Amino acid sequence: MADKENLENDVEKEVNKTEKNESRKNDSKSENKNKEVVPKQDYDELDDRYKRILAEFENFKKRSAKEREGLYNSILSDVIEVILPVVDNLENAAKVETKDESYKQGVELVLKQFKDVLTSKGIEEIKTVGETFDPSLHEAVSSVQDDTKGEKEIVQEYRKGYKIGNRVIRHSMVVVAN
Repeated sequence: MADKENLENDVEKEVNKTEKNESRKNDSKSENKNKEVVPKQDYDELDDRYKRILAEFENFKKRSAKEREGLYNSILSDVIEVILPVVDNLENAAKVETKDESYKQGVELVLKQFKDVLTSKGIEEIKTVGETFDPSLHEAVSSVQDDTKGEKEIVQEYRKGYKIGNRVIRHSMVVVAN
């Protein structure tokens, strides 16, 4: 009987220990919950900072991409500007009368290759004859009086101009009427 009472006492002690441990765990969980909860004002402030930093980063990415594209176009236009006299000379060579037609075709093929390369890189010729004079695109080398033409109308082109996008690589040299 004494063993039975001792056993009951031991079981009762263990149950009490378990209950105390569970109540301590529950108390610590509620304390952790209270510690983990951030006040709404702080949360809103952190959320606002996060959104601002994210927007700033997006703007930085867009600005960097735009700068890279501008730098690429600048370098490309510098390289193309050096090649344009070669294209001009090939155009002049293609216009010259010659007895050897295969020679002329060869020059025209090389000229076509150059123009294809320019087109593939986004380089466009600036339109001139028949267009209205635009100082941002054209360079007037002389003017003529012609009543059949409109005011500031381009009547002749001395040298072709080229542009990439909105950036002018080389202005067109033109003759303007009136």
